[in-house]
Amino acid sequence: MKKYNFLTVILLGITLIGCGDKNKGENSLFTIDDSAFPAHFTQKEPLTIGILNPNSKEIDSVAYFINDLRVGSTKGATDFRIELLDQKLGYQYLKATVYFGGDSSDATKRIELVSDIEPKLLKYKIVNTFAHDKKAFTEGLEFYNDTLYESTGQEGASFVKKYDYKTGKVFNQIDLDKQYFGEGITFLNGKLFQLTYKNKKGFIYDAKTLKLEKTFDYEKDIEGWGMTNDGKNIYQTDGTEKIWKVDPATQKMVGYINVYSGNSKIKAVNELEWIDGKIYANVWFKDAIAVVNPNSGAVEQILDLSALRKTMNDVKSDDALNGIAYNPKTKTIFVTGKNWSKMFEIKVSE
Repeated sequence: MKKYNFLTVILLGITLIGCGDKNKGENSLFTIDDSAFPAHFTQKEPLTIGILNPNSKEIDSVAYFINDLRVGSTKGATDFRIELLDQKLGYQYLKATVYFGGDSSDATKRIELVSDIEPKLLKYKIVNTFAHDKKAFTEGLEFYNDTLYESTGQEGASFVKKYDYKTGKVFNQIDLDKQYFGEGITFLNGKLFQLTYKNKKGFIYDAKTLKLEKTFDYEKDIEGWGMTNDGKNIYQTDGTEKIWKVDPATQKMVGYINVYSGNSKIKAVNELEWIDGKIYANVWFKDAIAVVNPNSGAVEQILDLSALRKTMNDVKSDDALNGIAYNPKTKTIFVTGKNWSKMFEIKVSE
């Protein structure tokens, strides 16, 4: 088994995703010629589109679109070349509008754009081990002003606390109403943002006092999972392969990326942490962290933390690794899991 495949299996235990139904959405007048299409495309590969014209219509011109955005046109039925460098990973929807004899007809095709990056395996060493509240169903973990904050899930047991990770002393704690299942948190612009799981609501608190200032509704019909930020925008997950980019001032979603490791979609992306320009992401039920390029969604590195579970004899199989907090002063990462009895401070290297 190749190293590349082995690392991807750490993240997913994956199945490769194909292009889907090649003929879906095509009409009888014209079709996009996919005879030379590979199973998957990468951003480095240009795409050449040709039109099949089984009825020998006299074609005047063809306009080409990717995801409904016009990218160019040709006279007659000349092949058209499209660069894919600026397209996000995931499914792309091609359309060719063919003009002929004063009429027009659309031909469509779906392709899948995947990552051409081979993830590297990161190394780590344990710097410290601390006791962790075994009852804490960890959903979010983050440092703010040198102090650790943690959010937890489960209806009737969800809270956000500010505490001393060395002693366990709690400085401040807010308990969510029992109807809410708490999820990820992040600090930005003097505010603490928090998601809920299936309630489609989020909360904004004053970062110093943890006083609730605002409740907001999700813009889309999605679940709330993990959160982080780059100092300007918030990033959040929804249990799929997507990482959404959110405007913190309006809570509006302004974009997203799809997370891929090679040809494989990485679903169930969970807790997030922004570290040195990359997104470190837990993958639900995997004892590993994917290091994701925030612009493309490509997994560039993998941190296999399966050995941490073996240091505890009181962790169940469904007690997932979850919780990533970066301490910029020490340049170390704190990791734990749902109902884990330990939290680990680790130093990561290539």
